[in-house]
Amino acid sequence: MKLVHTFQDMLRQVSEGKQSLRLVAVNPTDEATKETLQKVEDTHLAEVIRIEDHLPERAAEKAVALIRRGDADVLMKGLISTDILLRAILNKVSGLLPEGKVLSHISVAEIPAYHKLLFFTDAAVIPYPTQKQRIEQVRYATDICHRLGIHEPRVALIHCAEHGGRQFPFVDEYPNIIQMSKEGAFGRCIVDGPLDVKSACSLEALEAKGISSPLNGDTDVLIMPDIEVGNAFYKSMTLFAQAKTAGILWGTQCPVVVPSRGDSAEAKFNSILFALACL
Repeated sequence: MKLVHTFQDMLRQVSEGKQSLRLVAVNPTDEATKETLQKVEDTHLAEVIRIEDHLPERAAEKAVALIRRGDADVLMKGLISTDILLRAILNKVSGLLPEGKVLSHISVAEIPAYHKLLFFTDAAVIPYPTQKQRIEQVRYATDICHRLGIHEPRVALIHCAEHGGRQFPFVDEYPNIIQMSKEGAFGRCIVDGPLDVKSACSLEALEAKGISSPLNGDTDVLIMPDIEVGNAFYKSMTLFAQAKTAGILWGTQCPVVVPSRGDSAEAKFNSILFALACL
């Protein structure tokens, strides 16, 4: 598999794939979603299945049932409350989250000032990750990188400094995650931290601080300390850095595209593309 550096590379990879993919969209009645799905069909990326029902709970249940039966590969939120869709996804009897699995959100950004795609988690689902949840975030992110041709993803455990303290007890758990990575718990990857975002993504910043890190300022994945940092980073990248972004829910039976109300048709399309590329 060729390494994916941009969304254009991702589009090429999905277009050249031999799989026949199916996307089910729940109440896709808003204009941006309609435009997005039309583009998916025009580019022959996937068959689009539209589930529309004036009762959103019923629409969500129908879409989830399609996934469970194996009749669709990716689930997408349209004009429906995220809470309603999540209730259907998380239903212990008829939902899509296997027992014991963690639901998380994985984002990817194509940033003009960075030389490759940058993945980060979690900007939308887990407020303050427990150690178990953070371990799964690392596992999910490295899995996605491997699927996209990044054979040895470089993963940074993010903090505002290179040391912890009593105010930040979660940083004390970072060494355990690093040790797990060395023992092969996440497949082939390099994990280091705590690092701030600049030191994780810039060799110049790393050297200026006199810090030694096996990531060498060439990070693929940022594991954010909490949802506030992840969400602020996501929105800052789109607003101030003109980044192209995408995001999906991971941990479920299939990738789930849950765009925000403010996402453009391009952002929605990129998220679908991301989901399809991860299959």
